Amino acid sequence: MRRGIALLLALAGLVLFGQGGYIHAKALLAQVLLERAFTETIATGRATKPWSWADTWPVARIEVKRIHARTIVLAGSSGQALAFGPGHVENTPEAGERGVTVYSAHRDTHFRFLQDIVIGDEIDVTRSDGKTFRYRADSTSVVRFDASGIDALGDGHELVLSTCWPFEALTPGPDRYLLHATLIGPVP
Repeated sequence: MRRGIALLLALAGLVLFGQGGYIHAKALLAQVLLERAFTETIATGRATKPWSWADTWPVARIEVKRIHARTIVLAGSSGQALAFGPGHVENTPEAGERGVTVYSAHRDTHFRFLQDIVIGDEIDVTRSDGKTFRYRADSTSVVRFDASGIDALGDGHELVLSTCWPFEALTPGPDRYLLHATLIGPVP
């Protein structure tokens, strides 16, 4: 009886470990395919889907060179899109435009690097038209998911990267970590 219970617990542990590994493997593979599609989008000027059945496409690349972080952003912020990469939150402007550009992603995959960014770090965002804009990290905040206070149509040129909080939590919660950055200018 004890062996049976021990075997069942070991099997359950293996299944859970496998599911966790699958999520991270899927995220890594997706970024490779997204990088290819993004490169093709810039070269051709046409939105290119990363795989034939995709319901989204790459719209930007985020890079933080100091910490060697790089990720491709997808159109939209649905749960399906966020499974493969950060999403460009609907009804927020493109990088470099007036207002607040908002990208959102999961804390345990594509935006894990947010915990390593420090105030003053430079964040480059390359749009699908090939134009790159540089932002400087100004501040961070933790807010409830329904009370961000972000005015996407504000007068400035800002970037907000959003993910769940706290970083080390294992279950979803109501809080979001926001990294606020201000546009420095275009990158030649």
